[in-house]
Amino acid sequence: MSTDGKARRLKRKPYEKELFRLQAELVKLQEWVRAEGRRVVVIFEGRDAAGKGSTIKRVAEYLNPRVARIAALPAPTERERTQWYFQRYVAHLPAAGEIVLFDRSWYNRAGVERVMGFCTQEEYTRFLHQCPIFERLLVEEGILLRKYWFSVSDAEQERRFRARLEDPMRRWKLSAMDLESITRWEEYSRAKDEMMVHTHIPEAPWYDVESEDKRRARINMISHLLSSIPYHEVQRTPLEIPERPASTGYRRPPRVETHVPDVAGARLS
Repeated sequence: MSTDGKARRLKRKPYEKELFRLQAELVKLQEWVRAEGRRVVVIFEGRDAAGKGSTIKRVAEYLNPRVARIAALPAPTERERTQWYFQRYVAHLPAAGEIVLFDRSWYNRAGVERVMGFCTQEEYTRFLHQCPIFERLLVEEGILLRKYWFSVSDAEQERRFRARLEDPMRRWKLSAMDLESITRWEEYSRAKDEMMVHTHIPEAPWYDVESEDKRRARINMISHLLSSIPYHEVQRTPLEIPERPASTGYRRPPRVETHVPDVAGARLS
């Protein structure tokens, strides 16, 4: 711990070594999910700029996108607004042998929709009533549901916002809606507290991830996820690369004019 009581940032080398070890375990988890026909849902929620997206990126980095996919839904369409609120999320739930990582989820209604007035009081109250029922049904169905809330201080959030604003490669991550979270910090805090009261249930509890240090948050979250699921290493069928057969006389035709030019060779050689 540092003198101000905050955890020091993990050093890069031990962080990268441990992250790679955990990612290897995630691959084992993926193969167990596929082989056993299990269904896993992981929800990533929290403050803007708290590190949800970067953690999801590390979780999915070495996984098969046909097994593990990211669900990051855009704003609902006019038609979707007339549906049962959970309906469009149900379409993204996993089938047997799949993992779905929700980059934000149905909890939008308890957060941004509540604070920004995008839903009515009646819709919000109905959500708080139905959400625990909905999640109990998922768990009862056999889905392994894990919910993570990423916390960050107001000072660190603002620092990350400023870093995004000054970085042209990451500026797309910053929106006017994100900046509203600065002026509405306490409103979001109250909304989060009320959400937890209603949706922190034994069947699907919330797990808080302290994300002042993103590296530490990634290690802690992935470690917890792995420890919460009773997976085991699946023995794979041994594979051998066959010998290439002798040529039968095939000749490649001349290149067409639309082939991609060797820019790398011209610029970097």
